[in-house]
Amino acid sequence: MTIGRGTLEDMDGINRLLKQVLMVHHEGRPDLFKADVKKYTDEELAAIIKDNEKPIFVARDDDGEVMGYAFCVYQQYVNNNILTDVKTLYIDDLCVDESLRGQHVGKKLYDHVLAFAKAEGFYNVTLNVWSCNEGAMRFYEKCGLKPQKVGLEVIL
Repeated sequence: MTIGRGTLEDMDGINRLLKQVLMVHHEGRPDLFKADVKKYTDEELAAIIKDNEKPIFVARDDDGEVMGYAFCVYQQYVNNNILTDVKTLYIDDLCVDESLRGQHVGKKLYDHVLAFAKAEGFYNVTLNVWSCNEGAMRFYEKCGLKPQKVGLEVIL
């Protein structure tokens, strides 16, 4: 397995995994998440792949097939009234093909993101996880992440 920046050649594999993530969310919260849609058009995904402030890291097997990905976004609130100017790397989405889970692909992707963030001088790495995604919650807890803030709702 190798991990590197996503390329346009990875788009089919990334789209396949984006669909898996969508279905996890749809099954957990069908009131919020649609089924049978794409998160990004191909044009939007291609633009993200090319954006250096939104790196996508892709785990590939020996045949070059996409095993997993981590979508990341640079965040920094410069001269904010209440927040310090720390540079954060936000993991917008991390997914491993459902047929490969339990083989430590996700941990290797996460470790790659951490190493990248340290090398680039980021202060922290953050992410959000839906509470209906219990498997992801357990994975991130095992990786050592702690709650930073909690989103709450009431359905009317």
